[in-house]
Amino acid sequence: MMDGIAFHADPRPHAIVIGSGFGGLAAAIRLGARGWRVTVLEKLDAPGGRAYVYRQDGFTFDAGPTIITAPYLLEELWTLCGRRMADDLDLRAMNPFYQIRFDDGTVMNCSADLDATRAEIARIAPEDLPGFERFIAVSERIFDVAFAKLADQPFHQLSTLLAAVPDMMKLGGWRTVYGKVSDYFTNDKLRIAFSFHPLLIGGNPLTTTAYYCLIAHLERLHGVHYAMGGMGAVVNGLAGLIDGQGGRFRFNAEVEQITVKDGKATGVRLRGGEHLAADVVVSNADVGWTYSKLLSEHPRKRWTDAKVARTRYSMSLFVWYFGTNRRFDDVYHHTMVLGPRYRELLADIFKRKKLAKDFSLYLHRPTATDPSLAPPGCDSFYVLSPVPHLGSGTDWAQQAEPYRAAIQQRLESTVLPGLGDSIVTSRLLTPQDFRDRLLSVNGAAFSLEPQLFQSAWFRPHNVSEEVGGLFLVGAGTHPGAGVPGVVSSAKILDQVVPHGATLARATA
Repeated sequence: MMDGIAFHADPRPHAIVIGSGFGGLAAAIRLGARGWRVTVLEKLDAPGGRAYVYRQDGFTFDAGPTIITAPYLLEELWTLCGRRMADDLDLRAMNPFYQIRFDDGTVMNCSADLDATRAEIARIAPEDLPGFERFIAVSERIFDVAFAKLADQPFHQLSTLLAAVPDMMKLGGWRTVYGKVSDYFTNDKLRIAFSFHPLLIGGNPLTTTAYYCLIAHLERLHGVHYAMGGMGAVVNGLAGLIDGQGGRFRFNAEVEQITVKDGKATGVRLRGGEHLAADVVVSNADVGWTYSKLLSEHPRKRWTDAKVARTRYSMSLFVWYFGTNRRFDDVYHHTMVLGPRYRELLADIFKRKKLAKDFSLYLHRPTATDPSLAPPGCDSFYVLSPVPHLGSGTDWAQQAEPYRAAIQQRLESTVLPGLGDSIVTSRLLTPQDFRDRLLSVNGAAFSLEPQLFQSAWFRPHNVSEEVGGLFLVGAGTHPGAGVPGVVSSAKILDQVVPHGATLARATA
């Protein structure tokens, strides 16, 4: 990091990035590569945002994302800096990607190997093999249009949306993921296995646009990877690229307001009153928070407080991190431990906003691949349960421990027998933490819910509709949540933010 004197003497135009999640880190790198001096402001004491890292009692826990599904998007950032990602990161391909354990004990391995997947389908529901062949073909077509062509294209102009409508209609974008999957599979287990992916980005498979069927092809095409050292190693690698460009981080620096003059962003005011001037501001903060809080002193035409309040937000998450004094070597790295209900549970979470007594869980055991995250002979775990956001009215101060205990009982009765006797460290993350620690409206884990009319042009634009010189990256803007989505949102800046040298000449 540059010292204060050298940084302020830097003649390049100044960009402020609010937040150091993957979107903010990628934005800072792209701006730094295009002639900007960059300051990244982070409310927490370390980078990462939702990808923060907890360390306690000798165990390391990734707070949020756990997998890399499009490593080439990260590789681009290293290339921009004249570096090789492989020199800084050790990515391991997961095979299978994950195991799905259904409520009746049936286990399905999901992998990129089509023959292996066909064998799994033949074991569970051979009558659905022809449907699987058709589904993988349509998933690839959707990927080619909705991700390969559009994910890194700005959607702030209506003409971009209109140009995409014919493909959307042809590929059934108005359908839901679950509805589309049900066209190809008759077996309930397979309908679940091929439709749950929107939950990874905050969407309800019963309402999310069928465009998100692309995730199945994305996984097969680029694989599912784990970064040795955890996602914190990826965050530190990206932060190192920013340091190498002469960028600057400020931690424990919460932005209170984006300052505006004559309709253009002029910088930010920190909590405590300090003002930092900038030529452009990029917000990686939650978009609802950006508009309702960080621009509260500026009149808004589209993203008013009323509009922010009535927007539909993603579900939240309950995450229990725990370490054990023994290893559970028969538990895979990524395991879905499904409950007895699927459609009804989704309705409880997204529609009824009700904290159900049953749950479907994602169990992450990174020490299956990377023993360094726990003391010798121990395991590090993370179990995630999708829950309603704070619109449910759930009092998590009262409900967190009973809910955790119920999850422990479920794990003990399914995949982790004897768990209770081996736990040596534990911590929780609830929707309250998403609101208070990460400043996410309603404690939503993935910002706006990815429905058809909250996607692409209908989503908050990467180029702010309210203030000149303000740009948005991250889960709440186009193309959406998930590491590939937020990294792609930063790539859009290359098209909408001028090169720093161009701006310097124009203002000289």
